[in-house]
This record gives sequence, C-alpha cells and structure tokens, in this order.
Amino acid sequence: MKKLTLATTSVVLAGTLFLAACSNNGNEAPANSPTSGNTNVQAGSGNNSGSASQGLTDTILASDISKLPDQAKKRTDMIIVGLTDPSGAFTPYFQQSGYDGNVSSLLYTPLVTVDDEGVPQPGLAEKWEVSPDSLTYTFHLRKDLKFSDGSPLTSEDVAFTWTILNDKSYDGDSQVNTLGVKGSAAYKDGSATSIEGIKVTDPQTISVTLDKPNAAALVLLGSDVLSKAYYGKDYKQGNLDYMKQLSSKPLGTGPYKLEKFIPGQEVRFTANENYYGEKPKTKNFIYKTSEGDTWQYLETGEVDYASFSATTENIDKLKSLGFVNIVPYTPSTYSYLQLNFEHKALQDKKVRQALTYGLDRQSIYVDANQGAGVVANIPSSPISWAYTEDNINPYKFDTEKAKSLLDEAGWTVGAGGIREKDGEKLKIHYLGTKSKNTDIFIAVAKENLSALGVEFEPEVFADFNSLVSKVEGGDYDMVSFSTPLLTDPSDGLLQFVDGEIKGYDNPKFKELYEKGLATTDMEERKAIYKEIFQLLNDDLPVIFTNYKKSVYAYNARIENLSLSPFYGLASSLPNWNLK
Repeated sequence: MKKLTLATTSVVLAGTLFLAACSNNGNEAPANSPTSGNTNVQAGSGNNSGSASQGLTDTILASDISKLPDQAKKRTDMIIVGLTDPSGAFTPYFQQSGYDGNVSSLLYTPLVTVDDEGVPQPGLAEKWEVSPDSLTYTFHLRKDLKFSDGSPLTSEDVAFTWTILNDKSYDGDSQVNTLGVKGSAAYKDGSATSIEGIKVTDPQTISVTLDKPNAAALVLLGSDVLSKAYYGKDYKQGNLDYMKQLSSKPLGTGPYKLEKFIPGQEVRFTANENYYGEKPKTKNFIYKTSEGDTWQYLETGEVDYASFSATTENIDKLKSLGFVNIVPYTPSTYSYLQLNFEHKALQDKKVRQALTYGLDRQSIYVDANQGAGVVANIPSSPISWAYTEDNINPYKFDTEKAKSLLDEAGWTVGAGGIREKDGEKLKIHYLGTKSKNTDIFIAVAKENLSALGVEFEPEVFADFNSLVSKVEGGDYDMVSFSTPLLTDPSDGLLQFVDGEIKGYDNPKFKELYEKGLATTDMEERKAIYKEIFQLLNDDLPVIFTNYKKSVYAYNARIENLSLSPFYGLASSLPNWNLK
C-alpha cells in the first residue's frame, strides 16, 4: 500500500518539530527570489489565518538567556532537535513514514519550492516556462549542480526521476504518476520503453508534456531529484524493489548530508560541501530520536527546539524557562479520524454522520487543550486560500441527533444496551498511540459512544510504527491521524482518490477533484473546492476533528529561525546560527 504515514499524517504537537512531515494525532508532541518564468499558477495568502493561540499573537523573546543550561552553552557547531523515531527509509518517494520525510527534507532540495504565500520559487531549477495551453513545462536547471558525492546533476537525472515515478511497480505516495504525462500509460503497460512526453534538450534543460492541464503540476513535477547513476544502476522497467536497499544510504542535493543513523537514538547530519546554495551556518545537526520527556530535554538543554500545544499552561511554563524564544504557529494541516470502509457498518453515511454528531469534538480537541485548537469540518486548513465555512455543517455535539440517525440506519438497541443489525453488534475498534491526548480521546469517546449504544474498543500502541502496521493489516475501525503540511487545496484531498481510504468511491467527488485541477484560475478553483468541501462535509469519508494551534520554543542563541506554513523548519534550518 502507499506510504500511509506521510499520506495521512503530519505535525508533531508536544515535542518535536514541524517540517514537511508527520505525526499521529494522538502524539503530543518542508529563497526569496522572484517567481521565475510563466508559472501559470496562482496562489493566495491564506486570508483566514489567525494567531496560533488566543493568548499568544506575537513572539515572546527570552527574558534571561543566562539561564541557558550548560549542556546547550557548550555546543558551538551543532543544533539538536527532537524527532519521533524514523524508520530509516530516507530516499524521497520511497519512505515509510513522514518522520523519514523530516530527514530527507534536509538531504534533498526540490526543483521548485514555494514561499510563505504558496507562490512557486526557484530551487534546483533557476527558471521555468509553461506553454500557453498549460500542457508543457520546461525547466532550466542551475549550472554546475552536484549531488552530495560530487557527481553532476543534469536533466537526465530529472528524466530518470519522473520515469520511475511512472513505472507500473511504483507504489509510493508521489502524485507525479497521477498527472497524465504523455506516453506514461504506454510505459506502464510495457508497450513503450521510454515516456514520450519527457524530453531532454540539454544537460540543463528538460520539458514534460501532459495529456491535460493540472493546476498542481508545476510543484509536483518540481519535486526532489534522484541520481540516475546511483539510484538507476539496477533499474529494470517494471521492477523497483531494489530501491528499498538504497533508502538507508541516501544520495541527495540538500544543504546537509547523512552522517549516521542510529535507530531509536539519533540521526546525524553534517553540512553538504557540494550544496549549490549558501552552506549551512551551523555545520552539524542532530535529530534526537530517543523517546522521553520533551520538557526535560528542553529544560536540560538536550534539545534546542521543541513545539507544544498552545495551551495557557504550556505558554506560561515556557516563559518561566527564561532562555527560550516562544513563537505562535498555525500549520497548514487538518486532523481526522480515519474510518475502515471495509467494515460494513461504516459504509453507511448515516452511521458516519451519527458518530460525528455523537463525539464531543469540542471537549476532546479544544477544551481539553485549553483552546489550543479549533474543531474541523472540511479537509482544508483555515490558512488556505480555499477554506470556507459557507453551507458547512458544523456537526455540533448532539447525542439525540446521533441516536436518530442510527435508528434510521437500522441499528436498534439490543442486549446490554448495544445496538445491533442483522445479528451484528455495532462496535468501534479504535487505534491510538500512548499519549495524554489519546487518553483524553478514549475517556470522552467511550462515554459518548456508550450513550449512543455503540461498543467502544480502544487499543493503544507504544510507538507510531506499530500503529501503522496494524492499520495496514486492516484490523481497525477508527484511527487518529493528521495530514502533512498542505500546499495546494488538492493536497488535502489526495487520500480520497488514491485508494488510501479503502472502499470510499464517490464518482461526483472524483469529477470535482479533476475539475479543480484542470484550471489555474483562482476564483474558479475557489468555487470548485467550495463545492468539494460541502460534498465531503456531508459524505464524511473521514470524521474531521480539529485544526491545531501550536507554539514552538527554541534556544535564544539560535538566530534566523523561521517556520514556513508549507515546509515548516526545512527551508530556514540551514540558516540557523548559534550566536
């Protein structure tokens, strides 16, 4: 199956970092030059954005840097950030979790990035053009690009990357194979040995032609580049199994290169001397992956950065440390409860709606977090230009409404107060990872669902990877997840069309999804996504839960730290400097 964690999760709340990455929702915790070429892509500024916390709207600077722990003071060329345990698959497009994505975001630089407004910016490609019919994209690479081993990066490497993503054996989470590159279908079925729409003009110029326009194509095609010499030496059309062996030894293009990975402990990076841009200001960087108390790590100086749910309690405690800067942050994500459509009861929309009415989401995700969140009802972040609340059902907590819907769906109360239908009891097998948030969810959900006549069976895992394995096995009814950081509104819809939510199939949604990608006109796209959000708000392929409000705190010695709504820390981290 596709990479579940990156496709369906992101954002670590109380404890680790924000990158283009992921985390289970129960866990508390990817250049400023002008746009190049005719992008033919429009973006908005997030006109619904707000502060990350009702009580914190501006940065709070450290009050007493002298309180900085000795352990942190002694570090002169190293910064340490906490990260939930990655699996070790660090090659883009072939990762096992979003935590792997945190690692690879420092090891690779895409052809095209986006700024804080979502507008495409140069990465490895210094400029690009889009044909008038929006079908052909031509990329011009920077000169003298190199991979981290010093080997040259050319258009052939870009062509190789696009080719393997359209191979019939590719089963990762990239959307490049959904773009409809001209000739890709023939390549997938083996009737062609190359992809007609990919044309290499010279070592710095490459073009690709699509069968139909796609508004997300520029950024999708402009993703990370893999070395043909390294990753392609064993490639045979129709077989990408060998790539798994290379994932732990990535060859990248980013500001850092991998020095050492110690599973369960840390990931070590050192500056990439062959990086095309300005070299990292701090030579060494570590993701501390061992499990533990994030507060303790920050207080003792074992880590230099951590993020937390934006509760009043957390903010006050961070202020008391004295040596950290505190910044509010609202990520471009949404959280949800994934449902297993392979279980008959959950195939009924009325049952899904009943569960949504029957769960006190305000208490679980907002009140229990001292307001550090907002209830979500659509697959879009409030900071997105496509966000809307127009004709969106808020599904306010209503036990009687939920009971009525279950009655209509034919689920009648039976022995022991549990609803039954056709001899089957209505049960919800919930999966979560060990955390305070999971404990809160289980306590409230058990009470809420019991009142509806639904049997609630929670199962808690010690680590996120174990939970993912259980989900992949299909033995569950409900599990908590968050999305990755979302750039385009179509990003938050992918799981409903790519088979990640198994069993969900709504032709009208698919029609609208394609329509939303077929135009680059901003107002036209807004209208289409409004219709999509209204449809999904009624259909509920998942139960939308909340938008997170966070704060991040970091060692006040660090200069130039900033957080992108779309890339998190990844874009600014190379500029971090220890004063």
